[in-house]
Amino acid sequence: MSTARAKPGGLWNGLSLSHKRVVWAWTFLAVPILFYSVIRFWPTLQAIGLSFTNWNLMRPASFVGLENYTRLVQDPLFWQVFRNTFLYLIIGTPISLLISFAIAYYLDRVRFMHGFIRALYFLPFLTTAAAMAWVWRWFYQPVPIGVINGFLTWAGLPQQPFLRSTTQALPAILAPAIWAGLGFQVIIFIAGLRAIPTSYYEAARIDGVSEFAILRRITLPLLKPTLVFLIVFSSIGFLRIFDQVYNINFNDPGGPLNTTKPLVMMIYQTAFKSFDMGYAAAQTVVLFAILLAVSLIQLRVLKDR
Repeated sequence: MSTARAKPGGLWNGLSLSHKRVVWAWTFLAVPILFYSVIRFWPTLQAIGLSFTNWNLMRPASFVGLENYTRLVQDPLFWQVFRNTFLYLIIGTPISLLISFAIAYYLDRVRFMHGFIRALYFLPFLTTAAAMAWVWRWFYQPVPIGVINGFLTWAGLPQQPFLRSTTQALPAILAPAIWAGLGFQVIIFIAGLRAIPTSYYEAARIDGVSEFAILRRITLPLLKPTLVFLIVFSSIGFLRIFDQVYNINFNDPGGPLNTTKPLVMMIYQTAFKSFDMGYAAAQTVVLFAILLAVSLIQLRVLKDR
């Protein structure tokens, strides 16, 4: 009685085409899933666990339950920072999207030196945040150093305090933050505009539709996937703003009376200046919850129905 030998690759050859595709898909996904599990998800879970402890790096962490969250709710600085963070979001996101769309809309019609102009808009996105912030810090200085105040003086207008004002400091920091992100948003908007079939525009112009009607009825509806991506991406960026605030207000982090301090900076100062790691972890969990909630709400509202 002879025994049949198993053919090499018999198990693989016995799989159907759909099963093979599933195996290959999970094979390629294994590396990024492992990476995000180790680099992203596991530290997130550790931060959540740490938020229920009292730890200052000098002694072992001790469990304190919800004490850090209770302290957070009762902290007036947290509510000031919470307000600042949402001001960055609700002011920065719409302004940056409107400006970048206007630039992309008209730049897409430019044929002469189009690539060069597009590269100029993209350069600020490639510039390091520290270098850019220090340049803008120089712009905001009083005369004879500051460029903006020098121009105002030349025009016969009064100087402005900018970074030294409780009302002007936050918009003054938002300006370079918006300017830095314009290049990326312009490129994405141009890509979305060029993905729209030109036949739609040709048919509309043959029917005598105005340019404004074309923009409202064709361009904006077909740009919805691009808009959803940029709204979520920009919102996350403004909620996590840190570099511009820290470098522009280097001598006074958080600005006058903490009017420019975002939640990320509060986390940084709590963790690496006060070494209150448990309290900083609780702030991190709150920031994560805010980011998740804002992203899910935006996706829910803006998704295709």
